[in-house]
Amino acid sequence: MSKKNIPYIEETYDVVVVGAGHAGCEAALACARLGLETMMFTVSVDSIALMPCNPNIGGSSKGHLVREIDALGGEMGKNIDKTFIQSKMLNKSKGPAVHSLRAQADKAEYTKEMRKTLQNTDHLSIRQAEVAEILTNKDQFFPEDEYHEGEEQKITGVRTVSGGVYRCKAVVLCTGTYLRARCLTGEMITHTGPNGLSAANHLTDSLVAHGIQTRRFKTGTPARVDKRSLDFSKMEEQFGDERVVPFSFTTNPEDVQIEQASCWLTYTNEMTHEIIRNNLDRSPIYAGIIEGTGPRYCPSIEDKVVKFADKNRHQIFIEPEGLSTNEMYVGGMSSSLPEDVQHEMYRTLPGLEHVKIVRNAYAIEYDCIDANNLYASLEFKAIKGLFSGGQFNGSSGYEEAACQGLIAGINAAMEIEGRDPLILDRSEAYIGVLIDDLVTKKNREPYRMMTSRAEYRLLLRQDNADLRLTKKGYEIGLISQERYDWVCKKEELIKKEIERVNEVKLGANARVQNVLEQYGSIPLHTGTTLSDLIRRPELDYDKLAEIDTDRPDLPAEVTEQVNILIKYDGYISRQIKQVEKFKKLEKKKLPEKFDYNEISGLRIEAQQKLNEFQPLNIGQASRISGVTPADISVLLVYLEQLKYSNPDLFFKLNPDEHKEKQE
Repeated sequence: MSKKNIPYIEETYDVVVVGAGHAGCEAALACARLGLETMMFTVSVDSIALMPCNPNIGGSSKGHLVREIDALGGEMGKNIDKTFIQSKMLNKSKGPAVHSLRAQADKAEYTKEMRKTLQNTDHLSIRQAEVAEILTNKDQFFPEDEYHEGEEQKITGVRTVSGGVYRCKAVVLCTGTYLRARCLTGEMITHTGPNGLSAANHLTDSLVAHGIQTRRFKTGTPARVDKRSLDFSKMEEQFGDERVVPFSFTTNPEDVQIEQASCWLTYTNEMTHEIIRNNLDRSPIYAGIIEGTGPRYCPSIEDKVVKFADKNRHQIFIEPEGLSTNEMYVGGMSSSLPEDVQHEMYRTLPGLEHVKIVRNAYAIEYDCIDANNLYASLEFKAIKGLFSGGQFNGSSGYEEAACQGLIAGINAAMEIEGRDPLILDRSEAYIGVLIDDLVTKKNREPYRMMTSRAEYRLLLRQDNADLRLTKKGYEIGLISQERYDWVCKKEELIKKEIERVNEVKLGANARVQNVLEQYGSIPLHTGTTLSDLIRRPELDYDKLAEIDTDRPDLPAEVTEQVNILIKYDGYISRQIKQVEKFKKLEKKKLPEKFDYNEISGLRIEAQQKLNEFQPLNIGQASRISGVTPADISVLLVYLEQLKYSNPDLFFKLNPDEHKEKQE
């Protein structure tokens, strides 16, 4: 008896989101908030927005992503503002380009609040079930499906393990670390997802059958320990900021000034390292049991001891998992060593001599894809209507997952509505850098966002994410009119205040000299402008308020931008010029699904890489490994020839040039 003949339930939605982690939540909310009937599947409703590893949101560069998610209309920033227990702005001693917000979360509350938001969102349904298959027109499952060999595959629905069929126009895969997952602690292997949740063991076969190849990656997590068994007197207490800055631009700063929980710092030592070295043969990583590739920038403690043998200690952060639990997270000590070794090595740390482990550390292996199979819209090249976001794309981290889920969800909605996809480029957002890196580069390990990956990071600061992206969120339909109007007004206030400050002349009078002396600044010998004084390293806009008699009363978020834009004006101007050059290449569009073997002059490797990646434009082509500057010159010549040999196609790809020609 065929599957078609077995009785099954059948429902119809616009979008199906597979997975309810950080990517799935953002994807489902984006689609539903845009008015599309959305079904979100999860292996456990209790695990919605689960934080199976570190108990924090944000951090270096990741804080930028959360701010950008918020500026586009996503939920992560709002949710952590409701549920954090400690907050810190990192890298405050450095320039604003690398300032990043990081907040400790109450894990249980974070999950609870996100679940509440999802369950109270119109057009969104949640179902606890495992999706086993994707359905395309090639399957000809539905009577109206037509497919001829060589045609493009299109999504028509999904089927669950129980046999339920859900018709839809688009599917967003946000499977995280659940596909054929297995957890490893020494010799003990359990075929489960994180935290002992069920693995999803069927979907991989369906994806492979539809032409999507998968690969194995791994990640890991440290032990959770009982707070009552720790001696904090032997550790260094780590406090939150005195004045908390919220993640969301919509959160009232006064609402996040709470009494904060402390974190604690301790260190490994030579005894810890000796125990690890003596038991490396029992580590699944070094015993060859683990097939998957792990994250380079978040190594296990075994890797740290082996690869950084010259270091006699490593920082270990003891972080609370929430206010209603005694579990503490041992940050920096991820491991897959056996239980008895973990018990021994954790007890060598100062303050953990009598520690009681609540949950063992473990490594987890899972199926994911090579994101080179995706367009920059996060749609699969091989299957129309199939999108993907999060760790399934070969990335790591809650924040990286959430921003991909948001973009995948938005673009699933855009496709259904017949609108252009939202594609952020590298000069617009960290999200643009992340996605561009995923779809154009060969990532052989879980991808992690870092400030060093962003060429234009002085422009892509976390403090100006709303100015960069809120208008895009408004055009999509995820930002309210009121919020959009405020950003427009904020831009105008910043512009006017900078113009005013540039015109304020100051003389070398006693009042000015006293203020300069107060901050250890060189006295004036002649008149100057207020903006020139702001540019001095030891001074800023607020410190000079006393001698700026006509200063208007402006919100702090406006004066912050005024100070940064004046102080770093030279560097910012230089980077804007670099972006203008970058944009010229990004504007030169290339044909979709093009056979690059037709272009004579391209090297064979370039033809192969360009056919594989199918770049959207010259800029993206230039970032593909194996495509040289000489190949780019050939592509530019080809586009110039196309203008005359096939002007209709050329100007369809590059409408701006058509306008210039008409003018």
